[in-house]
Amino acid sequence: MGENKRRMLAGEWYIPEDEELAAESARRAELCAAYNAAGTASAVERRAILAELIGELGDEVRIRPPFQCDYGTYISIGAHTFINFGAVFLDAAPITVGRHVQIGPNVQLLTPQHELDAGLRRAGWEKGSPIVIGDNVWLGGGVIVCPGVTIGADTVVGAGAVVTKDLPSGVLAVGNPARVLRTLVDPAHGGAGEGAPAGAGEGAEANEAVEAGGVSR
Repeated sequence: MGENKRRMLAGEWYIPEDEELAAESARRAELCAAYNAAGTASAVERRAILAELIGELGDEVRIRPPFQCDYGTYISIGAHTFINFGAVFLDAAPITVGRHVQIGPNVQLLTPQHELDAGLRRAGWEKGSPIVIGDNVWLGGGVIVCPGVTIGADTVVGAGAVVTKDLPSGVLAVGNPARVLRTLVDPAHGGAGEGAPAGAGEGAEANEAVEAGGVSR
């Protein structure tokens, strides 16, 4: 393993313009192109391409093309997760997506960070910080998750939100930067009810945020 790849995997600053990393990126480009062109292929054929691209792929994962990533190797997706059109997962650091996750169209999970110092940035230095998406999370359309963020299980993030800091389990978060609007109540204990939009039957602020700020798949 070369020094830049070692640094990348350790979460240290590294130079991505590297022959070893370029070879991994070329592999990714070929597999992404094959998957994105396989819309009419059988489910078995599409699954075979994904299994080669993604480091850990759970059962019954569905990803609607187009899908793009940096390497694919450092992505883990849990069983029964659904990812809608246009997802971008930049896995310069590990991206872990749990089970039964719903991800709306054009969602971006971005692990790379660039230097704030202009000279170092121009020289190409970057590093990655892992992203973790817990089980049963719902990310609305256009959500951006920034480097190093963990989103706890059962949380809902409204469409267009930019998540810059960790979110706890079981909350509704909206906005840029994303803020927690309220705690979500388990439907079995008097909440909105399975399949209802977050905020149904709750206060006006929650309803307005869901309608205007959106929780769209």
